[in-house]
Amino acid sequence: MIYLVDDDEAVTDACRFLLAGMGYAVQCWNDSGAFLAQAALDQEGVVLLDMRMPPPDGHAVFAYLRGARSTLAVVFLTGHGDVPMAVGEMKLGAVDFLQKPVAQEPLSAAIERGYQHSRQLVDTAQIRQRYASLTAKEKQVAALVASGSMNKDIADKLSISLRTVEVHRARVMEKMSVVSLAMLVSQMDKLRDNSAHQADGGRC
Repeated sequence: MIYLVDDDEAVTDACRFLLAGMGYAVQCWNDSGAFLAQAALDQEGVVLLDMRMPPPDGHAVFAYLRGARSTLAVVFLTGHGDVPMAVGEMKLGAVDFLQKPVAQEPLSAAIERGYQHSRQLVDTAQIRQRYASLTAKEKQVAALVASGSMNKDIADKLSISLRTVEVHRARVMEKMSVVSLAMLVSQMDKLRDNSAHQADGGRC
């Protein structure tokens, strides 16, 4: 789904016609507050977001999406004077910015990049949900397993039996929906990278 958020109805009408002709499903919002209140923010999709709108403006909307850990990718729609501001938003995780009036070719390319980014956000969100289902002890075991520690070393570090480590490890693999150590390491790396990116003020 593509969410088009712009307070100018002429812009949304023109963009909706263009996007529909390109085969995309589109929802238009001329009120950014209503968009935040009513849209599904945790699905796969792309937001085409106007930079300058009555409050909340594009900057505030994007900040809200980041804070809510939305899985929607954001592409900004800008006037010429908004380009430096849009570049700053890209440093915070926006996929791209397009200057109005929007042409079909760069629009299509930005949307495809947006969908790729959104799929990554959805994947990370699912991993985060699975990780949240782990008990405190299982999280400790998961971190040690992913760091390369052997079961015996884990048992010594956590002062638990080898059998208990084996049970926790099996539950970790099941809850995280992985079938190999490599998959677990990959998921733990994504969680760590995500946390670091959030700490830097970026969007994940």
